[in-house]
Amino acid sequence: MKKTEVNRFNKLYELHLRSLKLQGKAQKTIEAYSRALRRVCDYFNCCPDKLKPEQLEKYFADLVDSHSWSTVKIDRSGLQFFWKHVLKLDWKWIDIVKPPQVKTIPDIITPAEVDRLIAVIRKLRYRVFILTTYSMGLRLEETLSLQVGDIDASRKRVHIRRGKGHKDRLVPLPDLTLQGLRELWSKHKNPKLLFPKASGSFQTIQKAKTHMDRGGAQKAMKTVVVECGIKKKSPCIPFGTVSPLICLNAA
Repeated sequence: MKKTEVNRFNKLYELHLRSLKLQGKAQKTIEAYSRALRRVCDYFNCCPDKLKPEQLEKYFADLVDSHSWSTVKIDRSGLQFFWKHVLKLDWKWIDIVKPPQVKTIPDIITPAEVDRLIAVIRKLRYRVFILTTYSMGLRLEETLSLQVGDIDASRKRVHIRRGKGHKDRLVPLPDLTLQGLRELWSKHKNPKLLFPKASGSFQTIQKAKTHMDRGGAQKAMKTVVVECGIKKKSPCIPFGTVSPLICLNAA
């Protein structure tokens, strides 16, 4: 791109980021929509504000061939946001690409498989983490973000804050999960976090300001699924299938 094009793109890109933040978009959405803008810029090697519908049609045709429909859908939404909130123009060519409507049914793990899955975990923090996630039907990030003040032991419920769609909700708290959370907290006694970052000495964990690493939690979950010989893809454990016979004590 010419220097003038680069300067214009940089200004529009910064405005794009600012608009995403002002619209209250989640950090992952900001990253995805920004990546969509960079991708189309790299494809045409020009600032995308002057692109015509026929150019975008060719772009999306190539994108369909090289990327998943999930990526295509995200990029379409990202460019639509750019045209509407940054360029202040109508998105008149939204029908250029229509990702297919695909509905999938998750593989459900049986109660016996759930018992095997949790029992094989050696570290207490991962055992309680997976128990909490599966027994209450939480998303990984929701479990990681749990704080001591979110647990209402007397009413047997948990306050999930800023879940999907930035919405709060209350979730029933099973007795076994409450027992596991108490056992884990008695080990680290972090005044705020239920799953603090576990690195360094006991004092470091107790004073940790950030939660357990997302990548480490994901790796632990994938590892135990493989160790248990569970062949199901993206296994889902429905609420209420965790056996009360599971032993929480672990090294």
